[in-house]
Amino acid sequence: MIGLAGCGRMGAPMLAALRASGIDAHGFDVRPPAEFGDLSPVMTDRPEDFAPELDTLITVVRDIAQTNDVLFDAQGFVTAPNLRRIIICSTLSPRYVHELRNRIPETISLIDAPMSGAQVAATKARLSFMLGGQAGDLDAAQPLFDAMGAHFHRMGSFGMGMQAKVLNNLLAASSTAMTRLVLDWASQTELDEQALLALIHTSSGQNWFASEFSEIEFARDGWRDDNTIAIIVKDIASALDAAPKGADTALPRQVQTAIRALRAHTTPEKP
Repeated sequence: MIGLAGCGRMGAPMLAALRASGIDAHGFDVRPPAEFGDLSPVMTDRPEDFAPELDTLITVVRDIAQTNDVLFDAQGFVTAPNLRRIIICSTLSPRYVHELRNRIPETISLIDAPMSGAQVAATKARLSFMLGGQAGDLDAAQPLFDAMGAHFHRMGSFGMGMQAKVLNNLLAASSTAMTRLVLDWASQTELDEQALLALIHTSSGQNWFASEFSEIEFARDGWRDDNTIAIIVKDIASALDAAPKGADTALPRQVQTAIRALRAHTTPEKP
């Protein structure tokens, strides 16, 4: 059985994409199945129902604590009797991911496959995956990635996908912080927001956050400890945890502070 643990904002549409491709995938979440609409028949919140037939585990939980629960603690799926492959899709510290190889039996293959694109890309099955693992393992798992994504970047051995993801996210976080600042400043002038975003998209300020601003579900949010803006703060912390010895971390920490200070962005109504 293909099992996906963590069917939240990203995991649920990823599970739906797998099933839409004809893959018999099932989901686990701590929330009851009734909360998952059309996916309810293939969801469970009971580890004892999920584990026995589990062959491939895809984790899409929020952070290291939840990953530990899924793998070793509360759910402990690493001991599932038929488990042979784990795919880590959460964005975590590369240092933590590297250490997983020493904690998980060698009989279980490991792939790190963090993704990019936000919920809109997950819903449209056009995620970008950054992949780390042995070539044969990646080849065998490619049909799963094909079902969920559109861009696949093989970055090297296990852990290198995560290393690439946190570095990519440093750039994404910086453009998020600056784009929001620019829009907040623009709202205090006579500039039309949509006209400014169209300009940015075709000029030197172009970045993913600005270009997808109208589609990114968290684009206007302020920081809260339970939302996606907080995940960006967490992702910067993951990059900092694996920073090279002696690296200058001042700018990433400033960006992290700026993201944490974000307040909800609203567009003033035209008179």
